[in-house]
Amino acid sequence: MRLKRTGLLLMVVAAFVMALGGCADPEIAGRGIAENLDRETEALLEKESRLSFDFFWNEANAEPGSKGYGLVADRAPGNPGLSSVASTGFGLTALAIGAERGWVTRQEAEERASGTLDTLLNHAAKEHGFLYHFLDMRDGSRAPGSEVSVIDTAIALNGAIVAGEYFGGDVKEKAGELAAQVEWPWYVDPANNQFYMGYSPEGGFAGHWDFYAEQMMMYVLAAGSDTHPVKGDLFYAFKRDSRAYGNGRPFIHSWFGSIFTYQFTHGWLDFRGLTDREGVDWWDNSVAASESARQYAIDIASDYGTFGPNAWGLTASDGPDGYNGLYGSPPSGFDDAAHAVDGTLAPAGALGSIVFTPEAALDALKHFAAKPELWSEYGLADAYNEALSPTWISPDVIGIDKGITLLMIENYRSGFVWELYGRNELVKAGVQAVGLVPAEPAR
Repeated sequence: MRLKRTGLLLMVVAAFVMALGGCADPEIAGRGIAENLDRETEALLEKESRLSFDFFWNEANAEPGSKGYGLVADRAPGNPGLSSVASTGFGLTALAIGAERGWVTRQEAEERASGTLDTLLNHAAKEHGFLYHFLDMRDGSRAPGSEVSVIDTAIALNGAIVAGEYFGGDVKEKAGELAAQVEWPWYVDPANNQFYMGYSPEGGFAGHWDFYAEQMMMYVLAAGSDTHPVKGDLFYAFKRDSRAYGNGRPFIHSWFGSIFTYQFTHGWLDFRGLTDREGVDWWDNSVAASESARQYAIDIASDYGTFGPNAWGLTASDGPDGYNGLYGSPPSGFDDAAHAVDGTLAPAGALGSIVFTPEAALDALKHFAAKPELWSEYGLADAYNEALSPTWISPDVIGIDKGITLLMIENYRSGFVWELYGRNELVKAGVQAVGLVPAEPAR
């Protein structure tokens, strides 16, 4: 299923685009955050972005005629044949980035996007339009024991929307069909007006999205649906616990404090200059969370060899004992005891905050890049732990970590993903329905 892309032509094209320092589309280029980057920094951003893209290009089912065509691996090289729909959603977004930057041809990327959407529409296992979290890459069938996931479906839709806006034509039409299938009200608990956390045919619905996390995208997509909408007030139905870490600014935090929770929705939706009906600036909230995550890494540096001012951003990732979704920073839970730390750090944590804290994230990138042992064919390792001897380095890379790294670096450089996603009519309707409006000017 791997399709390796090499060759002089692509190298020349990529080098040319890198020299321009942005996207080829003049309507999109320059809408990012980056300014006056030196050649070394630009080269590092290009390297990590390109190699992250290669994960999504190479670790997808590229077998013509396959019922699982386009599905992207959850991780590599571990668990071969297992796809996650979140990784596939990041992969659809990656196709637009790769085509725009000349890493693959537009025709190649469009064909992959169109075929991937055929798979998600016609073969991928789903219930009421919601996709199962994990799928068999060969045919799109449900992976054993997998749940129907509302958040992973939302990530897949985000990728489809970006691909549709970029390629247009039948890709956009198929993206619209995929969104139209999702019966959002089915996944809402009417007793508390919250989305359930998960569903399986064997056990029914379980848990709720009752606390702030990465789910903000779900409310926008659901409220903007023109076939099965929910009311925008779900955006305000979860617990908003605002606290500070140390002497930092208070912010609405997630339960485990994993930094990806402050990043994922922002990978597609540009919250800059917007507030919700309660006056919350979710962009600034993520800035404060990123600042606090860095300070926490500084404060615990003497306890663990991994952390420091340029090594920060605790987030869910692989660890020495397997995947650990508890890695995070305070505030967490109600008593700062919900997060876990053991010296493991994922580069995606700091790099996913490059739009929020650019200088600190670039310093982290340079810190990671200076460790040759962290580099692989798909860029920086998923995670490492220097508190152990010898240093532990994850043997796998994980799709969602490569995905948020790729998207946020691209948004930092050009605003490309933000621009495409914001053009979509469903997204526009959802933003309006949940009550995101331009912030009042400071007085």
